[in-house]
Amino acid sequence: MPTAARNVYIARHGNRIDFVDKTWKASAARPRDPHLSPDGVEQARKLGRRLKGAGIRHLFCSPFYRCVETAFHVAEALDLPIRIEHGACEWLKPEWFPEMPDFLPPEVLARTFPRVDTGYRSLIRPEYPEHDERTQTWPRCAQTIRALLASCAGDLLVIGHGASFNGLAYGLLEGEPELHGGLTALAHLAQREAGWELLLAGCQAHLEDAEGELRFN
Repeated sequence: MPTAARNVYIARHGNRIDFVDKTWKASAARPRDPHLSPDGVEQARKLGRRLKGAGIRHLFCSPFYRCVETAFHVAEALDLPIRIEHGACEWLKPEWFPEMPDFLPPEVLARTFPRVDTGYRSLIRPEYPEHDERTQTWPRCAQTIRALLASCAGDLLVIGHGASFNGLAYGLLEGEPELHGGLTALAHLAQREAGWELLLAGCQAHLEDAEGELRFN
């Protein structure tokens, strides 16, 4: 029997507090794991409203706080649980992270974001450090999206970062099509008989004031 057509949606998190408040890191308890800024929260809500009715059945996100927070606002709109998948996490670049990030466990995150599925176990665990985005981070993300597709039926959404936005998409596509991973940017890939087709490559139509210059860290 032919494989049933599926859709994969990939989104980047909303704006970060440390992108808005330059003094935040100096007094933060977890300076490498920022939460969303107020406008980032609104971006996440707009992304959720945009995806309502898309038929998404599964929602996965990176373990970084900003991704879980973005996923929560989307999950509220879609009425879905949040499954935290470490394979979708940020590029573990030593210049950004001098050691493997200490992620908050799902049980702790669920106190603030009750849609977090505390019973889910991540399929992929990244290896620190990742010196090169294209040869280490992207292959890890490619492995992740294939594992997620194999683990569940129906359409899915993964919320990650600038690097994993690209890596997750490239895991299903031939070559390296141009993607635009801005804040809450949305990619949409549809399964066809000949393979996966890229329908959206980083659309921010749900934002009235998308940023002009991309920022990643």
